[in-house]
Amino acid sequence: MSIPAYARANFQTLLRAANSGDLALMECTDLATGEPRYVICAVGRDDDEFVFTPFGHLADGNPFEIYSPPDAST
Repeated sequence: MSIPAYARANFQTLLRAANSGDLALMECTDLATGEPRYVICAVGRDDDEFVFTPFGHLADGNPFEIYSPPDAST
């Protein structure tokens, strides 16, 4: 399984934000379900305004029950 270029680029942006202390955890609303989500965001500036770029939300519950790692045998 190959990770697409956009995902690698977003991950590098996330790492830069983490290294510079420019991350935030925000409570947002899932537009599809209306449920609250806790979203990891990079924080930037646009003049005097803060800009929050969402990268993904934290898993609700046990992430080991939600995600499966890639199959090492393929």
